[in-house]
Amino acid sequence: MGILWIVVIGFVAGLVARLVSPVPNKPAGFLLTTLLGIAGAFVATFLGQAVGWYRADQGAGFIAATLGALIVLFIWNRFAARLPNL
Repeated sequence: MGILWIVVIGFVAGLVARLVSPVPNKPAGFLLTTLLGIAGAFVATFLGQAVGWYRADQGAGFIAATLGALIVLFIWNRFAARLPNL
């Protein structure tokens, strides 16, 4: 049940990040949106633990996961802008 909860929160965080972000090149589809949210949660957890906001056994919440997804989306856009159109 924990994995399902991670996927649901990751999808919602990725969806919110895609709606809020002004970048033109956004990953589309359920799978990429979910991976965006999950990656954002990992980024937020890592940064939060590095700064001292979270203990080692804590994870990021929904808002932090959304902010992490925005960071991942920004990085995605930087790499996608440099790739040639195939």
